[in-house]
Amino acid sequence: MTGTPTQQTGQVTADTSVLKALRSIRVPQTHRNRELFLLVFAFVINGSAVALVQLGAIGAIDWTFLVYCGGLTALVLALHIVLRLVARDADPFVVPIATLLTGIGIAMIYRLDLAWERHGWEAFSTRQLAWAAIALVLAVIVVVALRNYRVLFRYTYLSGLVGIVLLILPIIPGLGTDANADVWVSLGFFSFQPGELAKIALAIFFAGYLVRTRESLSSVGTRFLGMTWPRARELGPVVVIWIVSLGIIVLQRDLGTGLLIFGMFIAMLYVATGKTSWVLIGVVLAAGGAFLASRVLPYVGARFTNWLDAFNPALMDNSSFQLVNGIFGLAQGGLLGTGLGQGRPYLTPVAESDYIFPSLGEELGLIGIFAILCLYMVFTSRGIRIGLAGQDDFGKLLATGLSFTIALQVFIMVGGVTRIIPLTGLTTPFLAAGGSSLVANWIIVALLLRISDAVRSRPRVVIG
Repeated sequence: MTGTPTQQTGQVTADTSVLKALRSIRVPQTHRNRELFLLVFAFVINGSAVALVQLGAIGAIDWTFLVYCGGLTALVLALHIVLRLVARDADPFVVPIATLLTGIGIAMIYRLDLAWERHGWEAFSTRQLAWAAIALVLAVIVVVALRNYRVLFRYTYLSGLVGIVLLILPIIPGLGTDANADVWVSLGFFSFQPGELAKIALAIFFAGYLVRTRESLSSVGTRFLGMTWPRARELGPVVVIWIVSLGIIVLQRDLGTGLLIFGMFIAMLYVATGKTSWVLIGVVLAAGGAFLASRVLPYVGARFTNWLDAFNPALMDNSSFQLVNGIFGLAQGGLLGTGLGQGRPYLTPVAESDYIFPSLGEELGLIGIFAILCLYMVFTSRGIRIGLAGQDDFGKLLATGLSFTIALQVFIMVGGVTRIIPLTGLTTPFLAAGGSSLVANWIIVALLLRISDAVRSRPRVVIG
């Protein structure tokens, strides 16, 4: 810069005015316009899927259920309008992908209801629509009420306490249900799975805890085999979470939730420290815990037996019947599928929840389930991108942890029903029947929207 001091001062003042003016400019809502276009695309696919299910299963279109689906569409549009008003810079891909996955899941659940001739409130699809409406309303509330997601950092340890309490609820006498795993809580008029909400509370706790301790976790340790290994005292939190996960597996007979929570913590720990040694330690502990559980706990051992020897005739008529039927359904679908409403996914037990992925594979084929997996991949990548673009460590860890939770849950369920890994008792996000899972996943959507809006709305000026 040249000129007299007075001229230089005037130039600096002018530059400052320009920067303030740039900050005050209202950028056109290109993100929201892109989101609206994608939402219309999702609405068309969802409506077409329901219509094709009706034509394939009963040969006619029932407009009543389509009208119900239209009410759900109105709620999604309400969320879109709210984003235009209070979170205009939020990611434009998250809501359309969640909407499309939710709609495809409802269409398949409805197809199974038609096969079993379930009507009214007895139909899983009716309940799924009701839970989807509740989930969308809660997502709107979170977006409106949580103007600054960083306030969650103040409640780090409270969130951890809430997460632990939610995990303990199913084993409290009088609250649990008589299910295969103690993961449900019954309040008389409805049941819910507190572990689905616990994963959100624990993600907030992990993010806040790692922000406070990341220096000691990443800067000290012993150098060995080209990597820096943590000291014994830094291993303490990992061992505690590992023990908690094993406790869930032992006390609740819930292998899936234990793996999910431990995997989420290890992933967030890696993002916080950047140390590969944490990942290796996590893999060793997870493998060791799974091996120990398979030897000590009969129900875990049975799952490993069904996984390794599923096509044994002695098991096919009993414990591995569900797994084998799901694999046969996927094989029946082939490349293009039998067509919506024209397969026989109802032959597999619990096809609307645990085995909804093979149900979709039978009627949509390999191309269809690859498309669904691509949707999950894009959803996860957008969430991780939101985290990496963040300028504060808490938002970065929270967005990454929540996104990885969705990805890990998909891997555990898809891997289980395709016999890549032993089957566990989780739900496929957005697709499977289950109100608790749907509510939790749409809350995750709302949190990602809030974080992405905060990241994008910050002015960035490059001066050459």
